[in-house]
Amino acid sequence: MSKQRQVRQEPVSLATVAAQAGVSIATVSRIVNGETRRASAETVERVQKVVAALGYQPNYVGRTLRRRESRIVAMLSPNLDNPAMAAIAASVETALRSAGYVMILCDTHDRAELQDEYLQAMRSQVVQGYVVVNAVRSEALSVSVARGDPVVFVGRRNPDGGGSFVGIDNRRAGADAADHLWAQGIRNFAAIYPTQGSSVSHDRVGGFITRLAKLGLPQKAIRRAEAPGLTHMEVGYAAAQRLVNGQPWPQGLLCPSDLMAYGAYRLATETGVRIPEECRIVGVDDNKLNAWIAPWLTSVHIPYADFGAKVLDQLQALWAGEKPSEQLLPHTLIVR
Repeated sequence: MSKQRQVRQEPVSLATVAAQAGVSIATVSRIVNGETRRASAETVERVQKVVAALGYQPNYVGRTLRRRESRIVAMLSPNLDNPAMAAIAASVETALRSAGYVMILCDTHDRAELQDEYLQAMRSQVVQGYVVVNAVRSEALSVSVARGDPVVFVGRRNPDGGGSFVGIDNRRAGADAADHLWAQGIRNFAAIYPTQGSSVSHDRVGGFITRLAKLGLPQKAIRRAEAPGLTHMEVGYAAAQRLVNGQPWPQGLLCPSDLMAYGAYRLATETGVRIPEECRIVGVDDNKLNAWIAPWLTSVHIPYADFGAKVLDQLQALWAGEKPSEQLLPHTLIVR
């Protein structure tokens, strides 16, 4: 009994479909790509029947390589266990998906070498654009921007300056926190922040201190403490320890993120300090968890749910050849 040889079937070409349908290759190409307005209903139906009968499959990979239009956007974001980062990712993914794009999400862990690794890997996948959340300075990022790749920065601006940006006015957020605490009659202030502080943390603390100075408080009277680490709850706990080591708690404390505020709060409860009766803490982000676990925390609300639409607008502007621009969204102070 002879064995049958399996013959591999070659992919059906546009030319084959065109020949059987009795139309041009260009007509078939337009119809299979959804452009049906230039053909009659009868022609569209005939081509679609031939496509189905022959099992034709468009060569999306080839088209992507020719046009460099994959409809895939890469988002690079650090520390996705941070609720703020997760909220940004969810908002951007929703906006991109509604516009017909697919998002690839990469966690850089705030490390320059990992950010570069992902940028290079995503370029090899012919992604159509990049959304870089809380970027750090790195070689591949500088090269990507200089090359003219469509990059939108979110949260932190481009470390090298310039570029499209979506975020809030962080200095204004810090100033608003100062105004609120000052209005409560507080005159004993402090701020804590990460040692590896980003421009975001520096701007929030800087805006806080500058505003208090304008209100008449000497800058040297504002206590400050920092602590190393990338996990903000641990940083908040350690920085608060350094702040109150041998000293009383301040009446008003700024934390550049809600997670840092959680860390400071834990230390306060462990040492018998009542929050907010003895120390009013102001955070930034207005984490959705606050209503459940932190009713004591006043926080600057950042409208992360609105970021996605703005990021999509910025990407589309870059794809259309427009110059990079900034989009600052309004923030509000949620008093608790």
